[in-house]
Amino acid sequence: MIQNYESFATWGPIIYFVILGILLLFGNIIRRKIPIFRKSLLPTAVIAGLIGLLIKEIVVRPMAVSGFLVTESGIIAFNNFLNLITYHTLALGFIAMGLKVNEKLEIKTNRAHSYYNGLVIVSTYLLQGIIGIGITFILAYTFMPVFQTGPGLATGILLPFGFGQGPGQANNFGVIYETFDPNGFAGGQSYGLAMASMGFIWASIGGVFYLNKFKKLKVSGEEKKSTLTSLQEIEAPDEIPVAESMDKLTVQIALILAVYGLTLLTMFGLSQLVSLNPTAYKMLNSLIWGFNFIFGMMIALLSKKFFVFLRKTGLMTRQYPNNFMLNRIAGVVFDVMVVSSILAINFEDLSKNNIWIAFLLISSVGGAATMFYMHHLTKRVYKEYPLEGFSGMYGMLTGTASTGIALLREVDPYYKTPAATDLVTGTTTAILFGLPILLIASFAPQGITQALISLGILVILYVAFATFLFKKHPKVK
Repeated sequence: MIQNYESFATWGPIIYFVILGILLLFGNIIRRKIPIFRKSLLPTAVIAGLIGLLIKEIVVRPMAVSGFLVTESGIIAFNNFLNLITYHTLALGFIAMGLKVNEKLEIKTNRAHSYYNGLVIVSTYLLQGIIGIGITFILAYTFMPVFQTGPGLATGILLPFGFGQGPGQANNFGVIYETFDPNGFAGGQSYGLAMASMGFIWASIGGVFYLNKFKKLKVSGEEKKSTLTSLQEIEAPDEIPVAESMDKLTVQIALILAVYGLTLLTMFGLSQLVSLNPTAYKMLNSLIWGFNFIFGMMIALLSKKFFVFLRKTGLMTRQYPNNFMLNRIAGVVFDVMVVSSILAINFEDLSKNNIWIAFLLISSVGGAATMFYMHHLTKRVYKEYPLEGFSGMYGMLTGTASTGIALLREVDPYYKTPAATDLVTGTTTAILFGLPILLIASFAPQGITQALISLGILVILYVAFATFLFKKHPKVK
């Protein structure tokens, strides 16, 4: 029994979480105390992940090679743990956001405006996808033949997933492309995670550069104190008490885990269903398990509707989900997701066949093109608040929603414009418009022909969406 308690198998996951916690604390100290990091607006989790990645590759890996204290198998086990955490925290964060009770926003926008927000987001995804596959195709048939496979060409779509949807989605699709067939794109997971990390850098450093150029803004990096939080926002009158027989935070965590349990059961059932057809199983099984966050969000929304029904029938007399705590839980799991995803990057994967050249080229062109496109589009769609509109959308479309909020707070700290609301409504409607991209992402790796057809579809959709947006929002003279 004592040997079991002393074994690494027992303590390993705890030690890994301790490492992540120490890195987050260290990253927070660096962000607050070193001016260049404070002014960059890089999220603490990104700084923590980059520090951990450098330590892993520069210090720990050489120790493993020499056999001092660390083994190569230990690093592999740690990376597997990080990939697992990245995968699950993505779904848990979306479930937490999906369970939130609908809030009454002070700033009202019409229904059409929310659809325009979704089109802005999806059209940027399409542009990034065109750049990703286009450059990958050129490299594949010039001096990087490693990309001359369906999964290889399809990795170009990891640009919009890494930039536009964050490390969770980049990780999921990187894994799918790695395992799609025996000759699939090796290193796809690290490639996707690295792309997401570069997106954070473009969001933070590029965003601050833009704000300083178009509005002489002195970014202090100090955390702004919001006056918007009130007791009403923390706890509604009809909610369960903070502390009863079960703590209120415990209830929120239990709700999230219960929904995730239903999510896993749903995905398992679908996996068993498609397994009846070998062809369908090969095409869809990886996608089913890769879309855990979508299934989680859907079941969370259905659960929220079920809670409303129970309230109306009187079977449930109090409100159990609490928006304030759900936001905090989502913040925690997304921070853990970001630091884990960056730390999971394997430099050896990027060094194979010099694919780091493609990574740097695609991420650089993608970041610059995104900034250029958003600069011109947001001036038309958000005529009354172009800088605020750019800050939120650009930050989200190169990083995550939290990065968009971080940039937005520098120009609109009290959310007086609809820019913050645009991120919420746009993300919702983007699910509808963005469905073809998800289908393309699963179709493209099936072969070189399929990848080229996917590129053509992306171009057609982008031209249609962008033309519609620019025609509906003519330039102000």
